Amino acid sequence: MQDRHNAELLTLAHAGDRSAWQELVRRYVRLVWAVPRSHRLAPDDAADVCQTTWLALAENLQRIRHPDRLGAWLVTTARHESLAVLRLRGREDPIEVWDLPDHGATPEGLALTSETRTRLWHAYATLTDRCREVLRLAAFAPELSFSQVAEAVGVPLNSLGPTRARCLAALRRRLGVEVAR
Repeated sequence: MQDRHNAELLTLAHAGDRSAWQELVRRYVRLVWAVPRSHRLAPDDAADVCQTTWLALAENLQRIRHPDRLGAWLVTTARHESLAVLRLRGREDPIEVWDLPDHGATPEGLALTSETRTRLWHAYATLTDRCREVLRLAAFAPELSFSQVAEAVGVPLNSLGPTRARCLAALRRRLGVEVAR
């Protein structure tokens, strides 16, 4: 099944071929999970988003117009579901992913860390949607391949590296960070 194209797998899965469905899930499960993770949903909410995304695919197996862009369809569906969960739950405080365990940090150190984190999130919020998505996937889904990230963001594979570099440069400029080359 691994050598089959998405169009064929979708047709077989619609006909009830369990191995075709399993191959589709195997190909895209990490990509689908990355979306709710990038929205910082709680584990239970992320699992619900993933389950709803796969259910939507199962219900729409015959309606996928561009099987070669199935990854983008799944990411869009998972993004819509993630945003719906966020709307239902209300905006919660983001998880501080860069918090280090407290080993008796000094008040001065805590203040600097908090200020740095605040500056980073403010600078990040000023980036374009595409830059935020590229950097979010890089930070929260490092296990994704370059091609999966390119497909999820909707950029050509050979443009992802330069796009990511421009996004990081923009973030550094907004933070006022000079990088030695």
